[in-house]
Amino acid sequence: MEFIVEEGKHLDQDCSTLVLPALSVGNVGQLAVDLLISSLRAERIGYLDDPYVLPCVGNDAYGPIPQGELALPLEAYDSSHNKLTLIQQRSPVLKGMMVEFAKNLADFAVDGGKKHVIVLSSLDFGQWQRIDMSRQPSERATNHLAQGLSISKSFKGSLPGQLVYAIQKGSQVYYISSTNIDGTDDDCEKLGWKKLHEYDPAQRGWKYLSTLAAGDALQEGNLPLEDELEEDADYHPSLPFAALFSCFKAKGLKVTCLLCYCSEGDNIPDAFNLAGAACKLLELSLQNSHGDEVGNWEIPFSWKTVYGPPPDMSLF
Repeated sequence: MEFIVEEGKHLDQDCSTLVLPALSVGNVGQLAVDLLISSLRAERIGYLDDPYVLPCVGNDAYGPIPQGELALPLEAYDSSHNKLTLIQQRSPVLKGMMVEFAKNLADFAVDGGKKHVIVLSSLDFGQWQRIDMSRQPSERATNHLAQGLSISKSFKGSLPGQLVYAIQKGSQVYYISSTNIDGTDDDCEKLGWKKLHEYDPAQRGWKYLSTLAAGDALQEGNLPLEDELEEDADYHPSLPFAALFSCFKAKGLKVTCLLCYCSEGDNIPDAFNLAGAACKLLELSLQNSHGDEVGNWEIPFSWKTVYGPPPDMSLF
């Protein structure tokens, strides 16, 4: 992986925290990073060229006025005021090369002096339903009650039923952290988040990832793919966030993965949920944001056409 710095810019060594997405259901991690970059007014400082990421090119995602800038597959942004670097990933990784890609990102983080890495990603809501139904009824009831209380505290006004449902699906933030061996973290617990129940460092998938991340010469193809799973326990370690977590951890960096369950569709509420969680963890303030805002968020310009133009009302 090569880091190409834009002319006249540099990677700020004081930016000790790195935030990036892991591609998954609904592209929630990417949407959340878009929201953070726009709201924090982060400045693009360069891009990463990696042989394992598919090439792509698009229009500038943030500027309302075209200036001839193009969006590339892997871009790096700095928010020097918040001592934060963000990486946006806009295209997928080649099949079977996720661990190698994660190793390259881990090397970049170490070379850039990063101390803490936050990975934002999503999980399949259908998988949550399967796992939840496999638990004891009393545990399910406790989980559902906790989610309901979380929603009622966060939203005091009335919201359309569809939006409430969308927010409720992603209202509970789950996490895993490298702070403790079992994946727990006191700071995350204080924020009301739950450690991902399915994270077990002794389970075969997680152990295998740790072996690969440590540099053992094994073939990643031995790890079960999502369409070949035989056990629910293999689902989570097969996902991109798990490879990133394992490789950053193997480099001795503090890693926190923030996750939410969601479905494909309009995942903007889920993106607000994850971006807000990242701000809480980092104690970031968005009070100085301006523009088209929801709360204190500045909506990325590219979101204005995410579902195309409105319908021609003359048809009705």
